[in-house]
Amino acid sequence: MKVCCFTGHRTIDKKDTAPLAAALDRHLEALAAEGYTEFRAGGARGFDTLAALRVLRLRERYPACRLVLVLPCRDQAKSWRVGERALWEQLQREADEVRFLYESYVPECMHARNRALVDGSDLCIAYLTENRGGTLYTCTWALKNGVRLLNLAEEIATDRSQ
Repeated sequence: MKVCCFTGHRTIDKKDTAPLAAALDRHLEALAAEGYTEFRAGGARGFDTLAALRVLRLRERYPACRLVLVLPCRDQAKSWRVGERALWEQLQREADEVRFLYESYVPECMHARNRALVDGSDLCIAYLTENRGGTLYTCTWALKNGVRLLNLAEEIATDRSQ
């Protein structure tokens, strides 16, 4: 089984949304054709949610593909707005598997989630535009552990400049 995980910022620049979704679709299609069947997302707002939604679309064409949510804690979305929380809950219902690492928030749960996403993955698809925060931590963890990294932020910036 080949495994792909996702990491990215909670905020996506408006100009990046459509190209990012298109790049995800393009890469997911190719990965499914290469035999990737497990796609892991961390349940955060922004890129994680976008990636999870694109995997659910992919699954319609490739039923062997599975969306696995690796969530830091059961109360991850407790302070989110109602609409965001509803989407988070919908993704849990539609995912093939949901893993909660902690019952409730503790300071180390986010880093534990980021490591759990990467551990056992063959590829990490990122949306990294800033060299800070959890996304950078996850990308660094991936590279440190020999997991191939694909930063879609670089890809769409290159496409835009051509």
